[in-house]
Amino acid sequence: MIKKLWNKYVNKETISYLVFGVLTTIVDLVVYQGALLLNIHYMAAQWIAWGCAVAFAFITNKFFVFESKSLKLSVVVKELIAFVSARIVSGVISALMLAALVEWLSCTEMVAKLLTEVFVVVSNYVFSKLFIFRKKDH
Repeated sequence: MIKKLWNKYVNKETISYLVFGVLTTIVDLVVYQGALLLNIHYMAAQWIAWGCAVAFAFITNKFFVFESKSLKLSVVVKELIAFVSARIVSGVISALMLAALVEWLSCTEMVAKLLTEVFVVVSNYVFSKLFIFRKKDH
């Protein structure tokens, strides 16, 4: 049973998603921390970091994780719109989670950010796998 689940879910795609997900998270956290060091409000820092992370993630997810090689403009635009739309949904939810953790639960900004990243990574994989870069059955 465990071997069957392992073989189904641990593959090149999930491993590369995790690797690039970690790198995307690093981009997000570094930009976020940099913005905080520049005395930018934590919520503005959240959205600046989000934009940088989304740009990085689109490129890496498209070409390396889900191997969507098409450079046809209509395909790239469709994928980009779907990708950014999904990231807006997870971004808004993570911003709300971040605000709740900081304002209501008195977490530090960085602890709250790390906690919201768990939600972001899982939800973004599901969006990308099922809706954005899904492979067409032939």
